[in-house]
Amino acid sequence: MRRDYFELDVTNVDWYGTGESPRQPTVSIDFYGPPELLRERFTAPTGELLDAGELDVALRLQGPIDDPKTTGVVSVTDRLTGDYVLELNADADDVLHFIGAAREYGRSIDVENGHYQVDIAIEDEHLVTLEKSTFLVYDADGELLRGQSLIPSGVEL
Repeated sequence: MRRDYFELDVTNVDWYGTGESPRQPTVSIDFYGPPELLRERFTAPTGELLDAGELDVALRLQGPIDDPKTTGVVSVTDRLTGDYVLELNADADDVLHFIGAAREYGRSIDVENGHYQVDIAIEDEHLVTLEKSTFLVYDADGELLRGQSLIPSGVEL
């Protein structure tokens, strides 16, 4: 599946770092490729759509974390099989800002709720909404960057 089939939009992060009241950050991902391809990847062997607990979200940096021009690859993977459900290119600074907002939002709410939300659509038709609390960040060599990742307390990796 091609990365350019995806369009990403982020909302509810403008408050972060301004002292405003936190709002749940949301990332919307719209797919503009063959619809059956994405539906198939989001479908479990049972025929049901994979839920948030069955999926992992991560950012793989393509360069140094301290370089403002560094890009990255955001991925959603099936936790059980490790298969990529989707991948898309993104500006690393924007994703790290999003993770910071999700971390701050998580500190302000009941931990039973997700720290952020992922809405996925196929050509503007809603497919699934995921409430997530973990967002892993890896450097260009594949090493986990715990300090930049969103890892709820009590979660062991």
